[in-house]
Amino acid sequence: MARYLISFDDGAMNFPEEELPEVAEASHEVVREAQDAAVWVFGGGLERQQASVVATDGTVTDGPYPETKAVLGGFSIIDVPSREDALEWAAKIAAACRCAQEVREIMPDPTV
Repeated sequence: MARYLISFDDGAMNFPEEELPEVAEASHEVVREAQDAAVWVFGGGLERQQASVVATDGTVTDGPYPETKAVLGGFSIIDVPSREDALEWAAKIAAACRCAQEVREIMPDPTV
């Protein structure tokens, strides 16, 4: 099994605000389906706020950097047998959230 990060950019969900309850219910239904399939690890939406960047020396600055065009708006982590399976779950999430999803494999922990 491999873990995948499925994510979308903040602002990608550009549907009318009155549709939010319907989108939220559809999204939660996909999460319940993933939990029932035992592939759900963790996920959630992120608050719209300016991030803080902590440097290697511990210095904290406001972020993201000005050249950053995309900011993470939400994510899901799933544990599935293949990339194809991850893409299928991403398609379900995309349909529920009404926005495109990025899929990236998480590097395995060599100590596990």
